[in-house]
Amino acid sequence: MVMPLTSLISMANPFVVEISCVEVWQEISNYVDGDVEPEMKSRMEAHLRKCKHCVAVLEGTRNTVQLLADGEWFPLPTNFSERLLRRLSSEFCEDK
Repeated sequence: MVMPLTSLISMANPFVVEISCVEVWQEISNYVDGDVEPEMKSRMEAHLRKCKHCVAVLEGTRNTVQLLADGEWFPLPTNFSERLLRRLSSEFCEDK
């Protein structure tokens, strides 16, 4: 369930203003990089304790960053580029 956009005072900690899923998603990359202000970090962590959907977005973002950051290259199958180009061309041409 996506939490509503309205900001509420957290019942668990009245000093932390809750934030919406959309606000969490806007800052998720910065959060993963450790580049959010302490107040925003607290607000995001309070939200993540209650929102399984945003936890899934966070885990997916972390996995993506880890996969992209490891620098490992994988060889593509023979003729992959040509087949991809043909497929993209046929899909693009069908839309017109």
